[in-house]
Amino acid sequence: MRAFSTINYEVSGRIARIELNRPERGNGITLEMPAEIAEAVEQANLDPGVHVIALSGRGKGFCGGYDLLESAEQKAAGTTWPAGSPMDPAVQFANHNPDAVWDPMLDFAMMSRNVRGFMSLFYSEKPVVCKVHGFCVAGGTDLALCADLLVIEDTAKIGYPPARVWGIPTTTHWVARIGAQRAKRLLFTGDCISGREALEWGLAIEAPGAAQIDERFEMLLERIARLPVNQLMMNKLLVNQSLSNAGLQANQVLGIVFDGIARHTKEGYAFQQRAAEAGFRQAVRERDEPFGDYGPIKPKI
Repeated sequence: MRAFSTINYEVSGRIARIELNRPERGNGITLEMPAEIAEAVEQANLDPGVHVIALSGRGKGFCGGYDLLESAEQKAAGTTWPAGSPMDPAVQFANHNPDAVWDPMLDFAMMSRNVRGFMSLFYSEKPVVCKVHGFCVAGGTDLALCADLLVIEDTAKIGYPPARVWGIPTTTHWVARIGAQRAKRLLFTGDCISGREALEWGLAIEAPGAAQIDERFEMLLERIARLPVNQLMMNKLLVNQSLSNAGLQANQVLGIVFDGIARHTKEGYAFQQRAAEAGFRQAVRERDEPFGDYGPIKPKI
């Protein structure tokens, strides 16, 4: 088992644990993270002793979305990807130059690989239960909503603020999770909801307080782990087939393409230019301040 750079992976009893491990960056998603998640999921699926997968994040919150500080501010970043590949940051920087011709398939090649990594959780043969504490926003929701069940801290913040500018949900699970009207309510505003509201809306299966979330999470994992692996696999396949029949894969193609377009509208270019001038955090602050909800703690709707 190799060491991962963005996640921790371990097995305890019948539970495989995947923990996002970039707490100093709010567990921000890098190009490497989706691939490492997929590799860890495959290890869990091939381990006959594993019955269920636990997904969580280290630090103050589950995931603050993509680590866009460097790309939005147009700063060079180290990478293990081959130079010139669609995953090379230098290629993406050049592709997002408003003075150059935009190649939408470069965006598609990059983001579709990220989605495949996230969707390894959805297609995992064994159930995946995700614990959300603190915050789960933007691309973090693309990841978390690929899990089978969500346990969300009652005061945690969850939502997709990039719906306001510079982003479209790529794994497109919102409608299946909360229905069309509530999905539109969030995506038409970029608002976030609390874990308590997520439970009311059917997005979470439980919403315990901070003092109880670990206990409730472990209790659910242990109950699932009691079932035979073959029963768990068949039940998951049965339910997921309904989502596939509803057109999930086609919706994701549209979401990935639209996400690329959102970064190349005049508003998208203006957002990136402001990030380059004032810093990404300041650009986000200015985007969200008119809605009165900038900040990682208190969700408002």
